[in-house]
Amino acid sequence: VQLVESGGGLVQAGGSLRLSCAASGSVFGINAMGWYRQAPGKQRELVAFITSGGSTNYADSVKGRFTISRDNAKKTVYLQMNSLKPEDTAVYYCYRSPSGAMAGLGSWGQGTQVTVSS
Repeated sequence: VQLVESGGGLVQAGGSLRLSCAASGSVFGINAMGWYRQAPGKQRELVAFITSGGSTNYADSVKGRFTISRDNAKKTVYLQMNSLKPEDTAVYYCYRSPSGAMAGLGSWGQGTQVTVSS
């Protein structure tokens, strides 16, 4: 399984970015997918996830600003990020769970840098 993120970059505070994560392999729709982020000197944290059934969950810090979605036909998961803040600056990683719910021992993408300037 290979996960390839794209869409990161530099944006001013208040701006928007949309991250994409394209997955390889024959099966995609049965796996929960998530986005994590890691800022310098901090632990990796869960930002949002979407189950195989389409249920979503968000970290409190991004609720109302970020939206996770998936297109099973394209084997792609998205993270729409609006009203970005400097504290959203981090490397964002795509995660593929081994099951329909979020679980450990899944697969990771290589990460994409998001930098929000004030």
